[in-house]
Amino acid sequence: MKLLTIGQLAKKAGVATSLLRYYETKELLVPSGRTDAGYRLYPPEAEQDLRFIQRAQRLGFSLADIRRFMDGLGGTGLDDATVAETAERRYLEIERQLTELQVLQHELELFLLDFRHRMQQQGEEPGAGLYNQLVDRICDHGDHQHPTASSLEWLLERTGCSLATMDQPDILDVLRGRHVHVWREGDAYRILVPGHGEALQHALEEIARIESDCHAHSAPVLDHVDEGFVFVAKGERAFLFVQFFLALEGSGVGPR
Repeated sequence: MKLLTIGQLAKKAGVATSLLRYYETKELLVPSGRTDAGYRLYPPEAEQDLRFIQRAQRLGFSLADIRRFMDGLGGTGLDDATVAETAERRYLEIERQLTELQVLQHELELFLLDFRHRMQQQGEEPGAGLYNQLVDRICDHGDHQHPTASSLEWLLERTGCSLATMDQPDILDVLRGRHVHVWREGDAYRILVPGHGEALQHALEEIARIESDCHAHSAPVLDHVDEGFVFVAKGERAFLFVQFFLALEGSGVGPR
């Protein structure tokens, strides 16, 4: 088995030797020995370990998380529950970030629609029709991506959200395919469900009741406004509540 010097390993992986030394201080990459001159030597599989570390970092795992993974690969007795917990925590964080981007998308739509409305009130057509084409394209929800039913259901169930056990198809049918507006104010998400009527109000009030005892996030507050109804959801995992409505909005996709 031919050992690699630190320079050879760094060249194979396309990184600086200083990075390998840094990983050594974190006990992620340990040389198997040294030359007579004191240069570090690594086994051939160190290249695979190095690429594993870099890939995990790109996915957002901390060095402490990666150390746990590598301990498991090294046969030091890392249990399955620890691996699952570490990976699941990162997955939930990515889902939260995706939700924030979806909320930002909705906020942009509201801004563009409001700007067009204000311009029309002043008797002007912004951009000689080009702006209208832009707004129509951006605010057309036919091609928007939303959380799939299966991934959303898994998220709700795994986090203990009360919506995971909701078995009222009549309530969901009222909301399925209905467009919503979502935006962020401070630490809260606001979900506007446009429209009125007893069926819509009953459906939203029932969801509010179900969520009143949710342990995954704080109970959302339902307000009646001129445009319809607004849910205000706060907490670290309030993004789950947002995804619930985005999934229902998207072409009839949603928990069933």
